Amino acid sequence: MSKPKKKCCSDKPRCKNCPIRMLAEGRLPKGLTVKHRRLVKIAA
Repeated sequence: MSKPKKKCCSDKPRCKNCPIRMLAEGRLPKGLTVKHRRLVKIAA
């Protein structure tokens, strides 16, 4: 599994490790989400 980038570069088409694309495909690691194009940890 590839590691997501810290920030989406907003290119079209989305790159393979884009956090927005990984979130949509359900491939984002547990405990992480995307807010304002940036990768953030979910508060436990």
